Amino acid sequence: MRRYSNRRPIAQSVFVAFLSTAASPALCAAPAEAMAEPGEADILVTARRREESVQKVPLAIAVLGGKMLDRTGTFSVARLTQLQPSLTLYSTNPRNTTLNIRGLGSPFGLTNDGIEQGVGIYVDEVYNSRVASSTFDFVDIERVEVLRGPQGTLYGKNTTAGAIGITTRAPSFTPEARAEFTAGNLQFLQAKASFSAPLVEDRLALRLSGAVTTRRGTIYNVTSRQHVNSLDNKAVRAQLLLRATDRLDLTFSGDYNDQAPNCCAQIYVRTGATQRPLNRQFAALAAAFGYAPPSTNAFDRLTDLDSELRAEQQIGGVSLRARWEIGPGTLTSVTAWRFWNWDPSNDRDFTGLPITTLSQNPSRQRQWTQELRYAGTAGRIDFVAGLFAFRQTLKTSGVQEQGSAASRWLLNPASASAQDPAVLDGLRSENAIGLKNSSLAAFGQIGWRVTDQLRLQPGFRVNYDRKSGSYVATVTTGSGSTVLTSEQRGVLAPQSYDPRFSAWNVSGDFTLSYDIAPDVLGYATYGRGFKSGGINLSGLPLDGNNQPILASATVKPEKVDHFEIGLKSQWLGRRLSFNLSAFWTDVRDYQATVTNGQLGVLRGYLANAGKVRTRGLEADLSARPTDRLSLYASGAFTDAKYVRFVDAPCPPELSGGSSGPVPSAPGTPGVSPASCDISGQRLPGVSRWSASFGGEYALPATIAGREGQAYLGVDGSYRSTFSSNPSRSRYTDIAGYALLNLRAGFRFGTGWDLFGWVRNALDKDYYEVLATQSGNTGLIVGQPADPRTYGLTIKGAF
Repeated sequence: MRRYSNRRPIAQSVFVAFLSTAASPALCAAPAEAMAEPGEADILVTARRREESVQKVPLAIAVLGGKMLDRTGTFSVARLTQLQPSLTLYSTNPRNTTLNIRGLGSPFGLTNDGIEQGVGIYVDEVYNSRVASSTFDFVDIERVEVLRGPQGTLYGKNTTAGAIGITTRAPSFTPEARAEFTAGNLQFLQAKASFSAPLVEDRLALRLSGAVTTRRGTIYNVTSRQHVNSLDNKAVRAQLLLRATDRLDLTFSGDYNDQAPNCCAQIYVRTGATQRPLNRQFAALAAAFGYAPPSTNAFDRLTDLDSELRAEQQIGGVSLRARWEIGPGTLTSVTAWRFWNWDPSNDRDFTGLPITTLSQNPSRQRQWTQELRYAGTAGRIDFVAGLFAFRQTLKTSGVQEQGSAASRWLLNPASASAQDPAVLDGLRSENAIGLKNSSLAAFGQIGWRVTDQLRLQPGFRVNYDRKSGSYVATVTTGSGSTVLTSEQRGVLAPQSYDPRFSAWNVSGDFTLSYDIAPDVLGYATYGRGFKSGGINLSGLPLDGNNQPILASATVKPEKVDHFEIGLKSQWLGRRLSFNLSAFWTDVRDYQATVTNGQLGVLRGYLANAGKVRTRGLEADLSARPTDRLSLYASGAFTDAKYVRFVDAPCPPELSGGSSGPVPSAPGTPGVSPASCDISGQRLPGVSRWSASFGGEYALPATIAGREGQAYLGVDGSYRSTFSSNPSRSRYTDIAGYALLNLRAGFRFGTGWDLFGWVRNALDKDYYEVLATQSGNTGLIVGQPADPRTYGLTIKGAF
């Protein structure tokens, strides 16, 4: 019988069972977490805060073990998407990162600090309140868990789309050490090391770990003569485990991550026709300056951005986790403080012209969390109940400044001001942004084993949220004056407002599960969830007098109705596992990012779409035909769309024209609609079809008299076409693509492993994200994904 003694949620997906193996040397790649060895007893986990058979967990969850993460080069959340079809992550820099499960989580586009994320990220049970603060390299990871669907009745922070739980290796009372070194093309270097040992026998143990990752950028900037979009990450972690008594454990943790890449460039991809006058679209504007990008093929990986690129951040914190076995259960307390410092610099005109010469929003975030939870079993009743408190503060001091080309690029060429560079040159907006965010919650679940086959599980949550913010934009001309013309205000408008939001909400879920056969579980779940309302902290849209529309300062909470049915099964002596889930989720008052159509506004703001729906099927299969071969496949069909969004922002081909009663044809200069009805359109960032698949074949062998295994591993993934714009446009669809990763090596019986690897082995050209240039010029920019990379890794455990 295999057991996981860690009492935080861990869950299973059949396909990931293969990934997280800790099997015998002859079965190094076997599915270990969801399939026992033939004839072996069930694997026990604590997915619902209590110990139970992994196949009795009525949830759609995947677990990726540390060994598989290392072997596949999955050293960050971003790379998890190639192993998890229902998980998507899109990023133009760490702060502007979107993480979704089944199409839901956070709005696609530039980040707005005033809303919650729908996918919770937990590291050793500590909630991370921003996706950006979890963009660190994985260090000494035991496993990663991806839970799909609402998770508000078991987790401290409410999450309506799912959760990602990252568990690091715990301090050990048996001395151990691990080391890993990787070298690859593009000057890729990565080193990882960890050490654990007792300080006081059976009472006090220490674990230290660290990692360094560097890589040359994948895009060459002909202006700065540097490669950009590089990697430069450093991370350290320390843990101290005190076994205070036989029933009380205390774990003190601290971590620090520093990242300083030359990043992040979005480069020329194509141009599209908008409804702006032709002399104000990209081709004519560029010709007026005698400008051309260094290449019109993005996969030449060339750019000429003339503003400094910087994406520096420091992430870290400390925590104290206490577990006390008392009565029929375990009392757990998790106390944590975390910080995130963000120091960026961007080129937001995406060209080598001095249009926008400064665009940066340095931020300082601090958060405090306290969770208190009691879980146990009494007779036929399993239970968990908890309290959670959260406090976040954030301060941002943004700057945007226009350059000497801004007047001609942004203003109407018929205006005399467009011919005078001094009108906009040096026009500067300094933004002071503040956020205070507090949340209190009580949550819990009760599991009633009605019979040996039938189980009922109701869950509840009561939540209170309060947000207060401040946004002050002070605009000055190049001469330092605060007296602005109407044209200057149309590009950068001064604003000042103090949004507020507070509300109570009650949510819950109910799950019924039934053992159809000894190794076949069926389940059905209904959940009602809420995502807290938000406040706009990126500036508000302006009215006809260039004044902020204060009614847009807040957005209503999302209301979620979630339905799911699933089947978990094992066959052929547990050599074959198959899991299937079907889901339907309706979201009312969906929090969407919309784009202000004004010329100089670079950031979107939040608004409520009427209704969104996502539904689909997910299937996970793993098999072990022989003791040497393990296979897995996982697929997802996701139909995610706006059911009702009648006043959405328009796509580029319906933007940029004058106002009027009769809009012109798409892509034809003239009149643009004030808004567009995109009801029925797909949600951005979601592929209808996605899959991952692979396997490993291991063969006993001897090298230089040393016994071990020679092995070959293959991992593939596929995503179909998806939209990269909040309102779908023919210019911003990203074509579907398939990726193939390979690895081959030798595992020595002494704990050493040497292998070569190739990622994107077929050197597929594809984009991670596409975006439009503000002002509706028709310029489409994007981030080409990594080309083929390859290298060699050596690792050992002592």
